[in-house]
Amino acid sequence: MGAWPALVLAGLLEIGWALGLKYSDGFTKLVPSVLTVLGALASFWLLSHAMKTLPVGTAYAVWVGIGTVGTATLAVFLFNEPVNVMRVAGICLIVAGIVALKLA
Repeated sequence: MGAWPALVLAGLLEIGWALGLKYSDGFTKLVPSVLTVLGALASFWLLSHAMKTLPVGTAYAVWVGIGTVGTATLAVFLFNEPVNVMRVAGICLIVAGIVALKLA
């Protein structure tokens, strides 16, 4: 697997484990806790694979950006988190940053 696909998959797994932290209820629920830890380990492994060829600053920023945008977006639907202009603008700025790093 190439560096960019690995990085995107790592970012998607970051969304999963970030949401899993909420569902694990402080690691008191077994299945969500196990899935969260496995997702985090897989995400870190894929990130490290991507960093073999991508610059660390770019890879880390894209990984965090994918995780942040995905988690914030899904939290609106899953946990009824608020949507407002500043929140949407912030997410748009993160996406713009990810695109800029990809094109750099």
